[in-house]
Amino acid sequence: MRAAASIYKIYAYTCQFEDPTAYKDKVIATGLPASPGAAVGTVVFSADDAETWHSQGKSVILVRTETSPEDVGGMHAAAGILTARGGMTSHAAVVARGWGKCCVSGCSDIIRVNDTEKVAVIGNTVINEGEWLSLNGSTGEVILGKQPLFPPALSGDLETFMSWADKVRRLKVMANSDTPEDALTARNNGAQGIGLCRTEHIFFASDDRIKAVRRMIMAATTEQRKAALNLLLPYQRSDFEGIFRAMDGIPVTIRLLDPPLHEYLPEGDLDQIVSELTAETGMTEDEVFSRIEKLSEVNPMLGFRGCRLGISYPELTEMQARAIFQAAVSMSNQGVKVFPETMVPLVGTPQELRHQVSLIRSVANKVFSEMGTTLSYKVGTMIEIPRAALVADEIAKEAEFFSFGTNDLTQMTFGYSRDDVGKFLPIYLSKGLLQNDPFEVIQMHCFRVLDQRGVGQLIKMATEKGRAARPSLKVGICGEHGGEPSSVAFLAEAGLDYVSCSPFRVPIARLAAAQVAV
Repeated sequence: MRAAASIYKIYAYTCQFEDPTAYKDKVIATGLPASPGAAVGTVVFSADDAETWHSQGKSVILVRTETSPEDVGGMHAAAGILTARGGMTSHAAVVARGWGKCCVSGCSDIIRVNDTEKVAVIGNTVINEGEWLSLNGSTGEVILGKQPLFPPALSGDLETFMSWADKVRRLKVMANSDTPEDALTARNNGAQGIGLCRTEHIFFASDDRIKAVRRMIMAATTEQRKAALNLLLPYQRSDFEGIFRAMDGIPVTIRLLDPPLHEYLPEGDLDQIVSELTAETGMTEDEVFSRIEKLSEVNPMLGFRGCRLGISYPELTEMQARAIFQAAVSMSNQGVKVFPETMVPLVGTPQELRHQVSLIRSVANKVFSEMGTTLSYKVGTMIEIPRAALVADEIAKEAEFFSFGTNDLTQMTFGYSRDDVGKFLPIYLSKGLLQNDPFEVIQMHCFRVLDQRGVGQLIKMATEKGRAARPSLKVGICGEHGGEPSSVAFLAEAGLDYVSCSPFRVPIARLAAAQVAV
């Protein structure tokens, strides 16, 4: 496993500082090393400004109190991300690691971030918009000024070594990618397909898209919801076409919409949210307020999300399935070899999956009839609820593949909210009640280690039960554990067919899979 870690050091950093010892007197704060590498840029305080400045050719550091899905456009445009709040599993940390982007999160030295005045107070230093800041995502250091960088370089020897590793491994390595650009990066890093394409990230790619999503959320009737979804269809289809093109000849697994709907609402206090939605949708303030009340949940991560959305609003699943199959046929007609796989999230019963599979196959048949051609495809599910693992044999009768969502599966198996464990987990660790933090990310390499005794046993059991019911069942994982060497070794020995991880961790997973085989 040391070799895998060494490959990570060589390969994954986007950039590094020329001399990390030279800037020590300019370190103004230290946060969590949430995503490794180094970044230098001028400070901005909003996602919109990050995108605007990036389009002007400027390198920017996005500074936020914390990030939300609404910020992904600016996060993608930024060279690095700095947040005052959030741990190693916060939104900023997880998204940045997936993109191979430098991030320092949970920087408690940040006293105040004022988006309106465009200023931050970090320790005793006031940082204004446009000032230069440098981040070391490997140590968590926040450095004043513009520090010199040098880019990473891949040697021919490394590529030769990785080709040797590929010849001996059995486990396939795929990547979690949400855009055509990420898919191309994954392929260049040796990925053998896309194991997870999260459609929710695509919705935040432009103002027009997010406004259409909000119209869908706020719709009072099925007709209004369908009208909003019709606006989203061409965007989804175009993105899927780009991903299929980038992954010509290898499979692409697209997950249907998963997050709770409230995540797509604007940020701010209630009055601000109501005002913005009133302007966007043309609804009255009372109508908007009533709809927001209905969206409110006590525990949204266990509430109205995943397949529950598609079952309650079948037109949502229909739109996404139509976009997938229209894109697949279109690319196939252009000579691209397409292998689409549609994944239904958060299934806990075979009945839930059966409902969605029936809907997806119905849409596929309609699209094939309309476009005058057919193609092969698979429909499967994420196993991320413990009950799904326990009844995996029943679920396998409806699914052609399983993909273990180990992030949620870990949370639900332990019964811990990863956002709240900080209140009691240190006590558990100090008293020896737990040997390891199940959500801990190994800081230097930003890996999360699989709980093999608990979550791992559910994975093994579900794999065995699933294949007993369907011997041809394809099985893999798509959580953050897919790029951690010891977890990859366990999963290979458990008989999984593939792991899927960040595009930037693909080389580590390739090497770890080879080490198991020799």
